[in-house]
Amino acid sequence: MHFSIPDTQEFIDAAGNTYVGYNIHINGLFHCTVRYKQLYSLHEQLTKDLDISLPLFPPKKFFPLTTNQQEERRLSLEKYIQTIGQNPIVNNSGMLNGFLLNAQQETIGGPSNNEVMDIFLMNGCKRTINVSTRDHSGEVLKKVYKQLKLSEQYYSYFVLFIVAQDEANSIHLLRKLQDFESPFITIKHLHIIGSRIVLGKNYWDIGYDLKLMNDEVATNLLYIQAIAEIQWGWIHITDELKSQLNILQKQGKEKEYLDIVRSSKYYGYIQFAPCFCDYPQPNSRVLIAIGRNELNLRILFNEEQHEKVFKVSRMRCWRITTLQNGSERGGEESDDFNLELSFEYLIAKNQLQWITVISEQAILMSVCLQAMIDELLSKTIDSSNKIQEVSQKSWIYVMRDGQSITVGSSSKESEDSKKNYYFKQPSKSEPIMKKLADRLSIVKIKRSNDVRNNISDKVQGKQTLEYDIKENNAFRMIGDDDL
Repeated sequence: MHFSIPDTQEFIDAAGNTYVGYNIHINGLFHCTVRYKQLYSLHEQLTKDLDISLPLFPPKKFFPLTTNQQEERRLSLEKYIQTIGQNPIVNNSGMLNGFLLNAQQETIGGPSNNEVMDIFLMNGCKRTINVSTRDHSGEVLKKVYKQLKLSEQYYSYFVLFIVAQDEANSIHLLRKLQDFESPFITIKHLHIIGSRIVLGKNYWDIGYDLKLMNDEVATNLLYIQAIAEIQWGWIHITDELKSQLNILQKQGKEKEYLDIVRSSKYYGYIQFAPCFCDYPQPNSRVLIAIGRNELNLRILFNEEQHEKVFKVSRMRCWRITTLQNGSERGGEESDDFNLELSFEYLIAKNQLQWITVISEQAILMSVCLQAMIDELLSKTIDSSNKIQEVSQKSWIYVMRDGQSITVGSSSKESEDSKKNYYFKQPSKSEPIMKKLADRLSIVKIKRSNDVRNNISDKVQGKQTLEYDIKENNAFRMIGDDDL
């Protein structure tokens, strides 16, 4: 997961005291606002529960923080949560997922209610299910699976995504829903026109198709996704092949249809919106597709396309960088910033080169690369992509007002404390968070003229916020025959 704490908010508690709330963004999307003491409590419990070494937590201060000290604490907390977010043991722990789920509920969820929500299949068919605002993505998925009558052995092969349709009717994948969030809360407050939750494939190796095609329901899900991706222009087919597929579609021959589509160009890839890259030269306009263990770069030049393939096993590492224009933090607020994905690529034996892409979907690209490498290393989807359940081990969630609830316990006391909290009315002295709904939008990018003219240069006066570099363990698999 990509964590960031780009800014803070001030609140007033019931006693009239002012405190700072830290806005946590995950994979480019605002998720929740928490206090220092909440993160500190999480750190203490992770240290006690997990048999691993955690980074040092930013120390407490005994006196009110100055403006500079507040900024230092924000940066330190951001560094801390980024570091633990890169640790797979912490990242997959029920405690971290549960903390983030509770924090989202506390920040924008309100009371725990029973609701109905729409889940779409790739062909636009709608499935309406009953959910609780407390249901995380794995729980919502199970309800969808049961309604579809999908065999349990195929649960791990599908997942929920948020997609959006723009004014040009182009479909964009925004991100995959995770178990640290409530899909109902996330989609309700997203406020992106044309956005909805869809069920789609959760793997990269198209060889898994063959296993799923043994099941009627799973085959149908693959079939309607293939049709949709052809309609979106994600999968390239010739006119002759299109006529053949139309005949098979009319005849309802799903397996025969899939057998043909699976060999088509860009089947099994995720397509991204046009963006800019410094390869082969600065300011190159490109189309990026990720799939089949590669990042495919189509360079757009004079209405022609030149294709370049970057194998994920030859990426030594990559990073996400945010370039923010305007004044430094603490001055006038600026919304003008750019996201970069940079990866170090083995061009030839003993020759590494950094390639940089500027795209508002850079974080999603990074998440796709990581998921592809995880699958490549695991060799089996069954061992790496099972739905992660929120841990039932008892632990304490500390709320912003200092109250605590026990999470993961079946005791009556725990259930009563949850009920009292989730139906608790907000304090009149605590102001409503400003524009929280607006924060639940995917990061919007305004490219500056300086970056358009030369995206390989860091413009003077920009603030660079850089995530930890992600090492690629699959890079070690390269042999002399690959070069």
